[in-house]
Amino acid sequence: MVGVLGILVLKSTKIADHFKNQVSISLFLKDHVERAQSLKLEESLKKKDYINTVSYVSKEMAAETFSQDIGEDFLDFLGTNPLKNSMDLHLKAEFVNPVMMLMIQKELLENTYVSEVVYDAPLVELLTQNIQKISFWILVVAGFFMLLAIILINSSLRLSIYSKRFTIKTMQMVGATKRFIRRPFIWKSIRLGIVGAFLGSLALYFLVYYISEQLPELDLLTDIEALGIVFGGLFLLGIFISWISTFFATQRFLNLKTNYLY
Repeated sequence: MVGVLGILVLKSTKIADHFKNQVSISLFLKDHVERAQSLKLEESLKKKDYINTVSYVSKEMAAETFSQDIGEDFLDFLGTNPLKNSMDLHLKAEFVNPVMMLMIQKELLENTYVSEVVYDAPLVELLTQNIQKISFWILVVAGFFMLLAIILINSSLRLSIYSKRFTIKTMQMVGATKRFIRRPFIWKSIRLGIVGAFLGSLALYFLVYYISEQLPELDLLTDIEALGIVFGGLFLLGIFISWISTFFATQRFLNLKTNYLY
């Protein structure tokens, strides 16, 4: 369950970035700007840290698209083309937020070739808020199941060590050190943690495979980095929880007086 939520957290970030990458800024050029000048501007924009892609849209292309949208040729009615040459800028996902886009808009307006910079500010605001809310609740649920997993593993190991409390105390009474007594319990719990992580990862892989067959657009199996992070995290988590739980459980019985064993 923790593995499923781990994949969900990682994929939700990629899905959010996908939607952010669709947000564009329309940069309208002044009428006197020639194509050679716009090419120079386009090259300089591509070097910006926040730019993902730049596409030039001539006023003829814009007029054709607008005519298709409204279903009639508005140039026949107006006689001239009132539209401007423009560029559509798609930003990198980390820059798609209200504050950064406002700063980028101000920076672009300082260019002498640019007459107007337009983007859908309400959409960016709504997108940012929704992504923050969804990410928050996914992390809350993931944190809850993580805590649940820790409690279940810890309780199971404590019960196992509780059944050996007389053995622990007997070893201690004949002179065995705490470290010597703890060692076999810790190694056994680590092996159990590895086996549990392996079985959990195996079940998770089959679940991911099934979901990929049903929803190939999620691109789960090909995202090796995300799967590696989740599976590696499960193994480390299984080992760590088993080790730390066993350490404190054995420590408790090692420090317990004989009278309290019963």
